[in-house]
Amino acid sequence: MATTPPADPPTSSAAAPPSAWAPLRQRVFRSLWLGALSSNIALWVQNAVGSWDMTSLATAPIYVALLQTMSGAPVLLVGLPAAAFADLFDRRRLLVVFAGWMAAVSIALALLSFTGALGPVALLALTFALGLGAALSAPLWQSVLPSQVAAGELASAVTLGGVAVNLARAIGPAIGGVGVALAGSGAVYTFNACAFLIVVVQVLRWRPARERPPQSPERVVGAIVAGLRFAGHAPVLRAVIARAGAFIVCGSALWALLPVIARRELHMSPLRFGALLGCVGAGALLGAAVMPRLRARWGPDRLTAAASLVYAATMLALGYVRSEPALYLAMLATGVAWISIMSSLNVAAASAAPGWVHARALGFYLLVFQGGLALGSLAWGGLAGRLGPPTTLAIAAAGVALGALATARWRLGDARREAVAPWSAWPEPVVVGPDLDHEAGPVLIVRRHRVPANHRAEFLQLCRELEHLRRRDGASDWSIYEDLATPDLFVETFALGAWSEHLRQHGRAVVSDQPLLARLAAVSEDAGVVHLVDARALAAARTRGAHLHAPNPEPP
Repeated sequence: MATTPPADPPTSSAAAPPSAWAPLRQRVFRSLWLGALSSNIALWVQNAVGSWDMTSLATAPIYVALLQTMSGAPVLLVGLPAAAFADLFDRRRLLVVFAGWMAAVSIALALLSFTGALGPVALLALTFALGLGAALSAPLWQSVLPSQVAAGELASAVTLGGVAVNLARAIGPAIGGVGVALAGSGAVYTFNACAFLIVVVQVLRWRPARERPPQSPERVVGAIVAGLRFAGHAPVLRAVIARAGAFIVCGSALWALLPVIARRELHMSPLRFGALLGCVGAGALLGAAVMPRLRARWGPDRLTAAASLVYAATMLALGYVRSEPALYLAMLATGVAWISIMSSLNVAAASAAPGWVHARALGFYLLVFQGGLALGSLAWGGLAGRLGPPTTLAIAAAGVALGALATARWRLGDARREAVAPWSAWPEPVVVGPDLDHEAGPVLIVRRHRVPANHRAEFLQLCRELEHLRRRDGASDWSIYEDLATPDLFVETFALGAWSEHLRQHGRAVVSDQPLLARLAAVSEDAGVVHLVDARALAAARTRGAHLHAPNPEPP
């Protein structure tokens, strides 16, 4: 919606910002957060131990590279269906199923390792299976955790989600390394299985309120299409995705080249490398502690811009500074900047979409972010082979800084949870008779508007926004016509695939639609609406025994 963007939050506030740790006081959130932390730790332990095992099982470097590919590829393959699953099905049940799947994969790895039957192909296949469970779970965790807190604690809840990931990134490889040294790979894989079983227990303790299923639930393919249509016509979500993509494509260079510099140029031992990663985790904890005050003082856009510049500076430090104490400080700053950027993007993504498409919006954001991380790492790794890590990091750091400047016009501050709260813009159409076939279609909606001559230009300007609103909520086609016989009459038409889609469309209006519809009402008069359903579909429905009746007229 083309409205004047609101200013960043003022520096003074009547109420102090909530503590970064406030959501952990709630039992349900704390239980689920511990489950998410346990899952992430197990995944990072697997990443470290799997890489270690592969260097022993295969001499060809391609196998080590393929291990990373097998871990990240599922995100690109199932990211869209995973996002739809989280909106369509019972999230609690799905989390239990996926965590149980990852526990079973870890048990298989442990058994093969203990018996000496683990080979490179089996390790690749099971790594892919584990990554599949992680890819399917990610949108669920992203949507479940913020839903357990009030709107005022949303930012803290999302920040704590990022803390869980960064803590796991810091301590997971250390647990894997120490575990392999003391007890072997099989014992560590067993530890991972136990960690995923802890996730199952934590999720089973959660007893969410049961919601009544919708009268005409969406199907997976249709839900994916509806989610993509929403993303294409929701400016705020597009802004979040654009900012995320601009950052991660270049920002991924740091994570791709950090192990190379630590091992080949600094000749670090595993313990010193673990300490370097630990500084990132410590920085993330520090950033999470000060995040509420920084966000309240600067707002998400200024905070993200400042953190991006700090992140770019730490990339340069990694490329050219060879003093270990200085690098430890740089990685501490990296952790602060990373959690600041991640938290701002995650909060905006969680606030940019209404409930009916919430998990899908988060899934699309994760697909862009994680896909950019995987593909960007591959590209920067290849460039580093030609130019060297320092030059490559310098180029990537410039890209991070320029990306922050280039995307400044796409504001994260426009994503507000209260703006996407449901709003009854018009009543649901009522059909006389109980036997309506909701899958009959396609459907054409014809709405008439009477527009005085002096408001014609303004009305047509507002129709550009109206088109985005209709398409965002489900319309596959939209047009506006002028009646040549009646100069003040404009006819709006939009099509949907089925009558059930139009019913769902009625429930997708949000609070932020109010200004547009109010301006339209000020310059035009609603002259009525007509609902048309494909005649051949109606004939087929009657043949099947369905009794179809016209809907009652909708009031303006």
